[in-house]
Amino acid sequence: MTPITEVEGRRLALSNLDKVLYPESGFTKGEVLHYYATTADVLLPHLRNRPVSFLRFPDGPEGQRFFTKNVLPGTPDWVRTAEVPRSEGPVRQIVVQDLATLMWAANLVTEFHTPQWQADAPGLADRLVLDLDPGPPATVVEACEAALWLRERLVADGFSVYAKTSGSKGLHLLVPLVPVASAEVTAYAKRLAVAAERELPELVVHRMTRSLRPGKVFVDFSQNAAAKTTATPYTLRARAEPTVSAPVTWAEVEGCLSRGDPGLLVFQASDMPSRLRRDGDLLAPLCDPGLARGLPGDGT
Repeated sequence: MTPITEVEGRRLALSNLDKVLYPESGFTKGEVLHYYATTADVLLPHLRNRPVSFLRFPDGPEGQRFFTKNVLPGTPDWVRTAEVPRSEGPVRQIVVQDLATLMWAANLVTEFHTPQWQADAPGLADRLVLDLDPGPPATVVEACEAALWLRERLVADGFSVYAKTSGSKGLHLLVPLVPVASAEVTAYAKRLAVAAERELPELVVHRMTRSLRPGKVFVDFSQNAAAKTTATPYTLRARAEPTVSAPVTWAEVEGCLSRGDPGLLVFQASDMPSRLRRDGDLLAPLCDPGLARGLPGDGT
């Protein structure tokens, strides 16, 4: 029988809790749900008021994986949805506002991906993101070198800059913005990527062309486009192990680079309780409008 639990007054059927989703570690679906329940306080502020895209992997990372954006059949009527403009016409997507919705969505076994804008202001970005993706044999160590250069440039432009692991093999840099058109953010981010390639030609590439990427760090600026999404902070990833897109300190980025050890920036679900006790949410400033700054030259 499928267990029924009550979360914030909502009754939820949580299924297949003993199912092993990550065979290499034996991490079960029940442990996935426990992870999301115990990180909800730091995860929810980064999901709130942002339409979610789900990367579902109900049979684990080695099974079928598929993106879904539209409201799913069987979605409870108490789950908030938002209208999202698309080129083919508006659609509705789920917005994860509370613990009950988070647990309902986690029961689907999903990565959470969110845009850089909020549901009540589509296409007006309040965050900038740079996805630093190392092409083998480069690793996150090389991504750290690129990240430190980009941080210096962003700080010079007046921004506060924060970092998290992608939960895969790279890093994400995040900046709080006074809301501005996503196209303008993309153009600014591209200028940064081009400048990084010009200054660090042996390390950085700004184009997605695969033949250019081996041994270099691809600075993906395109995730600032209104139609794009990025792995939400604290989401579990569909990898061999239950890795997390985890916030990191700049001291950790510098330490990974100086020691040349990519394992220093790999964090799993089991690592997060101690990190959260020690650091709290390192990305909380992203949710503070007082720290947002305008793009250079926009007069803000």
